[in-house]
Amino acid sequence: MSQITYIEAIRCAMREEMKRDKNVFLMGEDIGIYGGAFRATEGLYKEFGKERVIDTPISESAIVGAAIGASLLGMRPVVEMQFADFISCAFDQIVNQAATMRYRHGGTISVPIVIRGPSGAGIHGAIFHSQSPEAWFIHTPGLKVVVPSTPYDAKGLLKASIRDDNPVIYLEHKYLYRRIKEEVPKEDFIIPLGKGDIKRKGDDITLITYGAMVHIALEASNILQKAGIETEVIDLRTLSPLDKEMIKKSVSKTSKVLILQEDKKTLGIASEISAFLAEEFFEELDGPIIRVTSPDTHVPFSPPLEEFYLPDVKKTVDAVKKLASY
Repeated sequence: MSQITYIEAIRCAMREEMKRDKNVFLMGEDIGIYGGAFRATEGLYKEFGKERVIDTPISESAIVGAAIGASLLGMRPVVEMQFADFISCAFDQIVNQAATMRYRHGGTISVPIVIRGPSGAGIHGAIFHSQSPEAWFIHTPGLKVVVPSTPYDAKGLLKASIRDDNPVIYLEHKYLYRRIKEEVPKEDFIIPLGKGDIKRKGDDITLITYGAMVHIALEASNILQKAGIETEVIDLRTLSPLDKEMIKKSVSKTSKVLILQEDKKTLGIASEISAFLAEEFFEELDGPIIRVTSPDTHVPFSPPLEEFYLPDVKKTVDAVKKLASY
């Protein structure tokens, strides 16, 4: 075991998979000699060479298109978007090509590509460097969507994503890159996609979240414990496919649900979970399903406005107390 940061865990996962499988290679803007905008690929160009750590033109559509072609020939490309916001430039390639390829060929071919994207706000990056684009892709059949919250999960989920035969959108919250550390095994391990994790056990209220909001949820839970409210914190880890069985099991115990997401309120994963619980689990609920999210507007550049915009510990604590009163 070694203490490593979130971004070091991502780098370790890529290095280990490149050593394990010669078909794994990296593509992206400035990922070679420069080591990537956030230094996620630092040292890999020197270790593996220019044929496996490929600097590309500034064209997200071309990058993903080339990755799809390579995957159809048996390669396993790992693509980096400098910021997840720019993934929209490759939307056609991802949604209309990669996601539909297996379906169009009757399951006879696979598209094993991973598209990494630094996502989320909290770093004063304003509109084009702060978005949470996961909802665009959880709506699309054929894609898997992964959002890790810890170094351990970041490594295990990325290794599983690279080995998966389907296209995976792998969103890394840039705020977490160097702010959290934990012990991560040096030996080979993966975390299966589609399996969530209970980060904190509790009997009163189920708090469902993912990504950077997991840490907000845990901090809020410590405060709520002093008020006599025990929350169970569920980290979804994979948004598509969703671990519905874990959610059902927790809600059966607590009968109350709060969903916390950084993404905007309308049509996010919180909306889908709310609908699924209302349809399939209504009789188990003892209160309304409450969502704590960002508002339906763009991420502000102003630091005070960004702080006001984002879900935080106080907003979460207040919402849980309101739900506990039912």
